[in-house]
Amino acid sequence: MLLIKGARVIDPAGRTEAAQDILLDGERISKIGADASANITKETEVFDAKGLIVAPGFIDLHCHLREPGQEMSETIETGTRAASRGGFTAVCCMPNTQPVNDSASVTRGIVERAAAHASVRVWPIGAASVGSKGEALAEIASMKAAGIVGVSDDGKPVATARLMRQVMDYCRSLDLPVIDHCEDPTLFAGGMMREGAASIRLGLKGIPAQSESICAGRDVELALLTEARLHIAHMSTRGALEYVRFAKKRGSRVTCEVTPHHFTLTDEDVRYDSRFKMNPPLASREDRDALIEGIADGSVDAIATDHAPHHPASKDVEFDRAPFGITGFETALALGLSELVHKNKISLIRLVELFTTGPARVLGIERKIAAGQPADLTIFSTDHTWTFRAAESASRSRNTPFDNRAFRGAPMATIVAGRVVYRRESAARAS
Repeated sequence: MLLIKGARVIDPAGRTEAAQDILLDGERISKIGADASANITKETEVFDAKGLIVAPGFIDLHCHLREPGQEMSETIETGTRAASRGGFTAVCCMPNTQPVNDSASVTRGIVERAAAHASVRVWPIGAASVGSKGEALAEIASMKAAGIVGVSDDGKPVATARLMRQVMDYCRSLDLPVIDHCEDPTLFAGGMMREGAASIRLGLKGIPAQSESICAGRDVELALLTEARLHIAHMSTRGALEYVRFAKKRGSRVTCEVTPHHFTLTDEDVRYDSRFKMNPPLASREDRDALIEGIADGSVDAIATDHAPHHPASKDVEFDRAPFGITGFETALALGLSELVHKNKISLIRLVELFTTGPARVLGIERKIAAGQPADLTIFSTDHTWTFRAAESASRSRNTPFDNRAFRGAPMATIVAGRVVYRRESAARAS
């Protein structure tokens, strides 16, 4: 058994924010509150969490673990180790692997590999179409039986409105969310950063914000038509946000996520440095501010990292030749605290909601701190000062614009199924 003592518990599901002890017995939460410390034995481990926050285990709805097929950039083992250092107890890995996760056999391979090597729970996302080519439905039902929790052709949008309607109709019958990377390929083609004054100044081909919002509008209309569960991935523009708000007002089951880099950086931060090249690209200051407004008013459902590791050999090239994407697990919470909570944009309980009950609702599951619930917990500090150094990351890749950035606030320990899978060196030690 493990007793977490003296913590400030924040549980958005129960609107709880109070000092409480938590007793874990095996893979489940056993007791909470005054009863948790009663009748413990000398064999019970005690984690002194005084001055720290305990929250339900963080869930990342959107990451790339690169296995199978791209193990030079990341593996399930290294990626989930990085995730645990970011406070995540579960991660949803996108299907753009090699081969694409478009069949039950690939899904089972990921699940089995995760069972053997992952530090945190791994919940695969299956491809919406065969090979993510946008031509025919993938084996969605058999993939669900094998363990997927949603479908997406991430890296690209579901190719056509007709195919997207078929995907939504099919996934509605299976009660699976459809997760779309919203992008109009004809507007996006050849672009490298957001279209605007910054792209002109740098001489880089721009991608208009409407590339995202046009596709988001298509998807919202189809969600209204089919009554399917639609989730907009890594949303970056005000236009897409307005479509989500419209859908929510209509009572549609439409949700969305925003990444830490999109609520932190803008196109004005882009340099001739591939660590600033991502898709969707960094947006305008106006779009960034709109996203923060959406986070604050409840329009945004979750914060997701879009952790996208790349081997240095592919990323350390000219900007126009480099692939899109940055790593994100280990800096996500710190950016949320620094940019949102410490700047009084949102409350701490709202930030916790965006990492816990928000993503859980997208997946149709429950995430709370209560007796009988899985013992998945994130322990963090709002004041711990530290500097993120990419060279010390648990990931195999180093492609981040936040290298050497100083932060206030950090994950201190991550507990999955009752087991401490990560503890920051300066955190309280179990005794």
